[in-house]
Amino acid sequence: MCRFLSLLCLFSLVPLASPAGAQDAPEDPVVLVIHGGAGTITKANMTDAQEASIRASLEAALRAGHAEIEAGRPALDAVVAAIHLMEEDPQFNSGRGGVFAADGTVRHDASIMDGATGMAGASSNTQHVRHPISLARAVMENSPHVLLTAEGAEEFALQQGLETVPNTYFHTASRRAALDRVQQREREAMNDATGANGVPLAPEAGTPAWIAPEDWQMKGTVGAVALDNGGHLAAGTSTGGMTNKRWGRVGDSPIIGAGTYAMDETCGVSATGHGEYFIRLAIAHDIAARAKYLGETCAEAADHVINTTLTEAGGTGGVIVLDASGEAGLPFNTEGMYRGTITRSGKVMTAMYGE
Repeated sequence: MCRFLSLLCLFSLVPLASPAGAQDAPEDPVVLVIHGGAGTITKANMTDAQEASIRASLEAALRAGHAEIEAGRPALDAVVAAIHLMEEDPQFNSGRGGVFAADGTVRHDASIMDGATGMAGASSNTQHVRHPISLARAVMENSPHVLLTAEGAEEFALQQGLETVPNTYFHTASRRAALDRVQQREREAMNDATGANGVPLAPEAGTPAWIAPEDWQMKGTVGAVALDNGGHLAAGTSTGGMTNKRWGRVGDSPIIGAGTYAMDETCGVSATGHGEYFIRLAIAHDIAARAKYLGETCAEAADHVINTTLTEAGGTGGVIVLDASGEAGLPFNTEGMYRGTITRSGKVMTAMYGE
């Protein structure tokens, strides 16, 4: 059913894709596509007010990025502008809405890639940088490295003059409640694995202390892919990661080729979902590789990778893709994905469920 819904989404929300090279660029191409996370997103679990608020936030992010493109600025500027707004919105798992790690802190990951040059930058496990996507861009443009992490990334952010805030700035009551629910579930699992005298049972007789994350624990990552007036692409992704993450866990969002990828000759990609699968399968790069070596359109490649490669491996999530002609794809194998597009003329589409 999820596969059917994602295929319906792919073909109903964006221009239909023909075999590679068989279709001219659309008259009103998509110049920016965004996502706000994939997961168990259903109409039944959403009030009218919540839906209206999320759609308004998606549209605001689209229009912010579109304004950069209209002004003749590069795709990188559009990606950053769109993601900035989502990082400020606690409805998404990024920036202020970042989920809590097991130790009660909020930690962020982000990455960005320039399709014109192939340059990229990323950061992970930062706790005080207000806009992680800006840090990722600074790493790309002002350092010899691609990925900086934790204290080193924050030291670099200070040297670059990026805005920092106390970690409590990112704390929200709803994310704290989510952490409490997960940790209560862990405590119950621990109790189930312990005998009446407090002695742990044999492994086969009880539940392990660590339990696999549920789909909702990873929902909300944000991302954007933009096409500028010069025909260049850029992609970026920003997240708070997984609720209750431990041991400095890093997902796919700051990993170039897993959560983010952009090359003008193929496409720009930003991913959201269960990051471990996206890393192991190099999801973002695989989409671009299929477009390059098999001659598939980016939309066709994305559909195959999400609904075949990822699904058959047992992973969940989705991607947004955009090519240099303005053709977009938004496939996902979950019940919903926050998403939207805006064309060069300013026509906005937003969607949330499997429509």
